Amino acid sequence: MRKNHTASEDLLWQNLRGRKLGGHKFRRQHPVAGFIADFYCHEAKLVIELDGKIHDLKEQNEYDGGRTYELKEHDLRVIRFTNEEVESNILAVLAEIQAAIKT
Repeated sequence: MRKNHTASEDLLWQNLRGRKLGGHKFRRQHPVAGFIADFYCHEAKLVIELDGKIHDLKEQNEYDGGRTYELKEHDLRVIRFTNEEVESNILAVLAEIQAAIKT
């Protein structure tokens, strides 16, 4: 999966990797609680998911909700962004991630 990433995943990864965001370590395509998280910060217990158009489908949306519920049951926080949000306003996305880490 690491080789088949989207442009938005690549853009976000370039801004997270190497502790670029507040010194926090993020992992990409990391297994956590039986799922593969798009991005994961262990010290903040934060999962970041990027959603493309397929996530607009009812079935996928229901699956995402169940997945989020399961991750929260493991005391993890989940934030989601659309690919469009990342590509059109990466600074706002990074600010939201930084805010989530602080809470």
